Amino acid sequence: MQRTPLIAGNWKMHTSLAEAKALAGGVVSACKGLTDREVMIAPPFTALAAVAEVVRGSQVRLAGQNVCWEEQGAFTGEIAPGMLRELGCSMAIIGHSERRQIFGESDALVNRRVAGALRFGITPVLCFGETLAEREAGEAMAVLERQVRAGLAGIDVADPSTMVLAYEPVWAIGTGKTATEEQAQEAHEFVRNLLCDMYEKSIARQMRILYGGSVNSGNVDALLAQPDIDGALVGGAALKAESFERIIHFRQ
Repeated sequence: MQRTPLIAGNWKMHTSLAEAKALAGGVVSACKGLTDREVMIAPPFTALAAVAEVVRGSQVRLAGQNVCWEEQGAFTGEIAPGMLRELGCSMAIIGHSERRQIFGESDALVNRRVAGALRFGITPVLCFGETLAEREAGEAMAVLERQVRAGLAGIDVADPSTMVLAYEPVWAIGTGKTATEEQAQEAHEFVRNLLCDMYEKSIARQMRILYGGSVNSGNVDALLAQPDIDGALVGGAALKAESFERIIHFRQ
């Protein structure tokens, strides 16, 4: 089944305001004329307003790096879905391994964020993935099943375009190590089958599952040639317009 590839750049805690605008301009230029894939960027919150002006009217979608489940209230340090939408964001990264590993976000909290995002019209990019210790212990697929089932608990997906998943093996994020095409495809196929068990098969087969974990210009073609890998969530290589452009223009 044909699914539109999505190339997503997660800028994490990088870029000054000037750097963000310049980088966004480079991404907009790289996307001109593309019709067979989508591109998303997630700048730091401080740069969202400025980047929104740069990408306005282009094909580039804007995302928050996190999102709260409430419309407003006493949630110091959080950002509401409506705040993201007001800035032009249509997507939000949720459950990234850095949020889970460094900031202690639980599966239950991730699930609240996913539900809140959907309630306010924000498309979640739900991240999940195993650590090196879990993989070496033979627990990788059990971890993926737990995180996906918990992250989507109580979530009704009637329109597959409103939900994106991203498999990011923790051991491959920012380390320079990448899952082989076979390892990545195995995980993606496992999650695809899991989604088919959770939702109508016609819905599950249309939901996009991205791969993240040291994606770069040298490995993107082979990774995205796999049948169940529908795009990439890119970290370091998304911080330079030239390297991100090559990933955007991956060869199918």
